[in-house]
Amino acid sequence: MRRPGRETEESTRRITRRALILGGVQAGFAGMLTLRMRHLQVTQADQFRLLAEENRVNIRLIPPMRGLVFDRAGRIVAENEQNYRIVIVREDAGDPEEALARLARLVPLDAESVERALREVHRHSPFVPVTVADRLRWEDVARVAVNAPILPGITPEVGLSRLYPMGPDFAHVVGYVGPVSDYDLSQIDAPDPLLQIPRFQIGKTGVEAKHEELLRGKAGTRRIEVNAVGRVIRELDRVEGQPGAALQLTVDAGLQNFMQARMGEESAAAVVMDLAQGDILGIASSPGFDPNKFVRGISVADYKALTETPYRPLSNKAVQGAYPPGSTFKMITALAALEDGLITPEETVYCPGHLEVGGRRFHCWRRGGHGHVNLNQSLEQSCDVYYYDIAQRVGIEKITAMARKFGLGERHDLPLSAVVSGLMPDKAWKRENRGADWVVGDTLNAAIGQGYVLASPLQLAVMSARIATGRALMPRLVRSVNGMEQPHPAGAPLDVNPAHLAYIRQGMNDVVNSRRGTAYRSRVVAEGMAMAGKTGTSQVRNITTAERAAGVFRNEDLPWERRDHALFVAFAPAQAPRIAVCVVVEHGGGGSTAAAPIARDITLRALYGDLPPLSAYPDRQRWQKEQDLRKLPLRKLDSAPAAGRSRA
Repeated sequence: MRRPGRETEESTRRITRRALILGGVQAGFAGMLTLRMRHLQVTQADQFRLLAEENRVNIRLIPPMRGLVFDRAGRIVAENEQNYRIVIVREDAGDPEEALARLARLVPLDAESVERALREVHRHSPFVPVTVADRLRWEDVARVAVNAPILPGITPEVGLSRLYPMGPDFAHVVGYVGPVSDYDLSQIDAPDPLLQIPRFQIGKTGVEAKHEELLRGKAGTRRIEVNAVGRVIRELDRVEGQPGAALQLTVDAGLQNFMQARMGEESAAAVVMDLAQGDILGIASSPGFDPNKFVRGISVADYKALTETPYRPLSNKAVQGAYPPGSTFKMITALAALEDGLITPEETVYCPGHLEVGGRRFHCWRRGGHGHVNLNQSLEQSCDVYYYDIAQRVGIEKITAMARKFGLGERHDLPLSAVVSGLMPDKAWKRENRGADWVVGDTLNAAIGQGYVLASPLQLAVMSARIATGRALMPRLVRSVNGMEQPHPAGAPLDVNPAHLAYIRQGMNDVVNSRRGTAYRSRVVAEGMAMAGKTGTSQVRNITTAERAAGVFRNEDLPWERRDHALFVAFAPAQAPRIAVCVVVEHGGGGSTAAAPIARDITLRALYGDLPPLSAYPDRQRWQKEQDLRKLPLRKLDSAPAAGRSRA
């Protein structure tokens, strides 16, 4: 039966409409597919090309060359040396244990090194190179390179390692580097990616630590092509990093070596300060230690030896040690009284050997007393009773204020570890820290540098420098960075009467150069080189009434740790000062016998720039001094700056 024409037309229209809709959908889909393919092939071509290349190309950081450190004459005191090492990359090595087992058959690897490497491999990302062994011989490195096809992910490298050519001389100043620890990372808000490299070394103490960011430099990168088993095929690209800054210190290596040698095995510290700008010419702590041992990995036995001795070789006593300054503080008490108009230089105080205050007897070091003494004689002979007497009049607040003018109780900003601020107490301090009121006995003890008063050798050197110049000199340790001189204030004039300072300088001159002076045996006889100074002896124990009645024990009869500290401060030449010096000998006994002779030798070495001439010593001391100087283990140094020396 034939359909009517109208039904046929209607059916045709429906088929055409469906075809159009289906065709439109197909065209839309094809268009979207085309656009997506264009996006993937054109717009994102670089990204996918990179993803493809990452299957065969690795990008690794290149540790920068650490900045060198020089002394003031241009001699290198911290440099870098070539270091052959072997690294492993977990993602290229497959099974790290199996890879290290194969490596151990080629080079000497102890069980501890293998275990440490495995720990670090699993702690870090699989693409991070982990050092398995370093400081290898060339023969070992060559053996690994030849067997590279069977050692996937293991690569020999040539890097740089820190070296301290001056050994113990600069150990406390420059410090040393060591591997980054978890604690180090926890102290940094945004760690440099370099610090994530296992066993990457950073400064741990001294200048190395305080100027870490300057010395570290900026990392470089290299792109390497590896095959399917992780073997490096070739280096595709390299961008060198930025080496660390070169630092020049104010310290003179020759003087520093002499200071260390002269103090020998004493537990001691010494500081020499230039009076032109405040440069630290020498800052030594004894005994020293070899910082290279820490770089290479110090043994348990060596570290135990350093930490268990009472002489504390790891401590920088020059800035970390806080000692009662003893009689070296008397210039401060005298200046406080002079400035307040409470004494005159001619006024005398009678010293019978003690002073009774509040039912308590305060003793002078000289049991029979000094008789009538004026300001000059009180310094020359170091009479304690004179300072007990004037301290009652001036009071602790004015003594403390004067001490702070001269740099005591102040933390000097040097790039060294754990620089102490010492202690200059006052009434408020005792209430806050001891929960008690200040009493007159506290003032008397403070007046002679005992009681609560504490100062470091650096602070006492600054005090001496300010007395010598009348200026608020500040110590400086870094002279230049990358050859650019570091700005440093010359020191404004102190708000102290110059005439009063002149009285103090004269008293210090007589301490050394007057026959009755406590340091007369340590005088300098060379014309124009005379030294002015002040001895100090600080007690570390209480002397009981019974002991005084029976006779005070001599220092040499006591155990070492109960003996008095010996101190000496000085400036020279006395008439035209160029340097200030401080020496502290822990438990050395008397300042005149233990500290002053060391200070004289150091002063002469600093003034002459060479071994002290025998003509600078009194006639009767020259033969013995010649023998002593010959025995010093002095280092032979280059006289010319190390310019042009290889930074590697």
